[in-house]
Amino acid sequence: MVYDGKLLHETSYPQRAEKYTEISLSATMFEGISLSGKMDFYDSKEKVIHETKRGNTVEEAHEWQVKFYIWLLDLNGIAGASAILEYPKLRQTTHVSLTEKDREYLQTTIHKIADLIEDETCPPKAKIKFCKSCSYHDFCWIEE
Repeated sequence: MVYDGKLLHETSYPQRAEKYTEISLSATMFEGISLSGKMDFYDSKEKVIHETKRGNTVEEAHEWQVKFYIWLLDLNGIAGASAILEYPKLRQTTHVSLTEKDREYLQTTIHKIADLIEDETCPPKAKIKFCKSCSYHDFCWIEE
């Protein structure tokens, strides 16, 4: 899936290699929780993250992904960033910014994830329609 995404970026926006920089970023929250992310392209002059999506639908998860990236930049002292979600198949773009309410939600969610990771027992399986196409399907549904 990662290679598929890389191929999409190279074929949809070939001029970007000269203009934008792909960036990996990490941060440690004050509670000692390590965070990381890899943005498709980042325009440091305009402070804009460009994330390209293959799908035929605009999804809320895509917005939260780039909101997380904006938050990571903020945690690294880069304030005022925004993002553009690009859907080449749809010929559509969506502009995304981060609100204070979004920051609070992300912080709460990260704490919940950290609690899950530290817990000795796995949460019960939940049958969700999306699970069938999820990249992590085998982690949840393989029987030991």
